[in-house]
Amino acid sequence: MMLLMAQWLSVIDQGFGVLRYITLRAIFSAITAMVICLLYGPLLINWLSRARIGQSIRSDGPESHFDKAGTPTMGGAMIIVAVALSTLLWSDLGVRQVWVALFVIIGFGAIGWVDDYRKVLKGDSVGLKAREKLLWQFVVAGIAVVCVYLMANDIAETTLIVPFFKEVAFGLGLLFIPFAILVIVGCSNAVNLTDGLDGLAIMPSVMVAAGLGLIAYLSGHAIFAEYLHIPNIRGVGELTVFCSALVGAGLGFLWFNTYPAQVFMGDVGALAIGASLGIVAILVRQELVLLIMGGIFVIEAISVILQVLSFKLTGQRIFRMAPIHHHFELKGWPEPRIIVRFWIITVILVLIGLSTLKIR
Repeated sequence: MMLLMAQWLSVIDQGFGVLRYITLRAIFSAITAMVICLLYGPLLINWLSRARIGQSIRSDGPESHFDKAGTPTMGGAMIIVAVALSTLLWSDLGVRQVWVALFVIIGFGAIGWVDDYRKVLKGDSVGLKAREKLLWQFVVAGIAVVCVYLMANDIAETTLIVPFFKEVAFGLGLLFIPFAILVIVGCSNAVNLTDGLDGLAIMPSVMVAAGLGLIAYLSGHAIFAEYLHIPNIRGVGELTVFCSALVGAGLGFLWFNTYPAQVFMGDVGALAIGASLGIVAILVRQELVLLIMGGIFVIEAISVILQVLSFKLTGQRIFRMAPIHHHFELKGWPEPRIIVRFWIITVILVLIGLSTLKIR
């Protein structure tokens, strides 16, 4: 919207043409999203408190979490609102990738909202049934991925790029559709599983979004893309604005979610953020790099899978409790220590992910 306005105003004063630059609009996008969260956050938290929309705590969870019962949840709604408004304001709305990303974050946010709403109504931690939740996730992801596949202008847009290797890539063809769907749904649920401690999920999400935003900018720039031997995809640079909005909104949310949290993200935020990271990675053709940068999310998801498989096959548990952050809690680690150490690990993983662009 601002880009279109700048184009009109540049007729009067060429100075407005500076908004053509993605980097500047990305900065403004992050700032706008953060300000929206900081202004909207207290209002939302107060409303959630008055409406008694509080978090239900698992009866088999760590005892340290019992005091968190009743803390306002569904705060992730402020992230979705901030990202959507900021992206609409600062991005080029003529770029199809922007609309796909917005569809995914809003669609998965809607699924999470229904899940959280049912949890609040029932007063427990059940929410949507697993099958029901997965069904709708596959539907939303499927619509987005089919659109990406049908709108692809080049084979590079459906090719799997292998990190660390310059010439290793695999054309997926129709396999792109199920593969991409699994990436979105898997990333969405992995972030959701990670969202168990104050600020644990949001800061790694911010870091990964920043990394993907940089990759989006490089992929959308013909010269940089050629130099780094990554696909140059027309229009994908605008996702930098979307990722920047996610970074700004995430930091704004962290203001209220940092330990001890005033509000929880809820499924409405976790599912939407995870799916957003997944669709951006798909659009910039860096799914495997996402696997590296989002290593914390991967570890959390794998810990749950291993715990379930081990208990079903042997009757024994590998961890004291899954996801793995609860294992460390039950070992006696203070919550802030777990959170900050997971953040540090994510910084390292994001840097490793970014290094794959050069180490080939």
